Amino acid sequence: MDRRTFLFVFSLGALSAPLAAEAQQAEKVYRVGLLALLPGADATRQMKALKARLRDLGYIEGKNLVFEFRSAEGRPERLATLAAELLQLGPDVIIAGGGTLTAQTAKQATRIVPVVMAGVGDAIASGLVATLARPGGNVTGLSALAPDIAGKRLEFLRDAMPTVNQVAVLANPITPFVAQALKVVADAARALRIQIHVVEMTAPDQLDRAFEAVLSAKPGALLVLEDPLTFALRTQIAGLAAQHRLPSVFGSRDYVEVGGLMSYGTDLADLSSRAAIYVDKILKGANPADLPVEQPTKFELVINLKTAKALGLTIPTPLLARADEVIE
Repeated sequence: MDRRTFLFVFSLGALSAPLAAEAQQAEKVYRVGLLALLPGADATRQMKALKARLRDLGYIEGKNLVFEFRSAEGRPERLATLAAELLQLGPDVIIAGGGTLTAQTAKQATRIVPVVMAGVGDAIASGLVATLARPGGNVTGLSALAPDIAGKRLEFLRDAMPTVNQVAVLANPITPFVAQALKVVADAARALRIQIHVVEMTAPDQLDRAFEAVLSAKPGALLVLEDPLTFALRTQIAGLAAQHRLPSVFGSRDYVEVGGLMSYGTDLADLSSRAAIYVDKILKGANPADLPVEQPTKFELVINLKTAKALGLTIPTPLLARADEVIE
């Protein structure tokens, strides 16, 4: 080979090396596991918001991103098995949705694969992270904890019904943040001179009995503290409230979309969208131990006017003006 030919071949090799490296990098396919407690979680507004933000960040499902979804279908005892299944698939990161229990299960299953919480209660008290500023392990993400707003729901209820003086509170005491939320509700009730009647429910088959206890208190309205159990039963709870002409207030718009009167709480779709940013940072090499846990910053008031009319309620104009969305 003469010198001219050698230089030509060498030049081709030098040019092709970065192109080959770039092609290899472009072909990288990331595998993201999604662990959920509730059935149908892959079709919720939250999941759509997560996937939309990931697309905006350049992750295209079927091209450079593969989702591996597992749902416990509302059965917490299945979470550990499903988490193990996800780990067998070799995910680059696991997103834990549907509350604290899901994130705890993911953390127990692995201390190596990064876990992004898409909205839990008290991340510190539940042992998920050391501190919000420096999680210190393989778990980080978003906290949905904002117990102070539970009291705000009573204020909105009073705005809608100025004469209400007794409210039943349906709550699942097993949920970690419920005790704190109940204290906030009790404080708000005293300030508003509203008497509350707490009714506990820990399993789906207790709903009918729990609602009988609600009705026996003869309340003027119902406040439901959100958790995976009441979320899974939201259609039935809203239906029972409507059947007994009981105005209801919740912590998430999902309850109002199936017939509840109003909701005020964390925008869960916003949390899911922000979770995608954590996934992006981790896939680009960030250490979850150094990524601070963020708290909710966006809240929404949603009112169902159709339900109000069915209940014979006229929602005051100032309250309607404050609503982020009015369902008619």
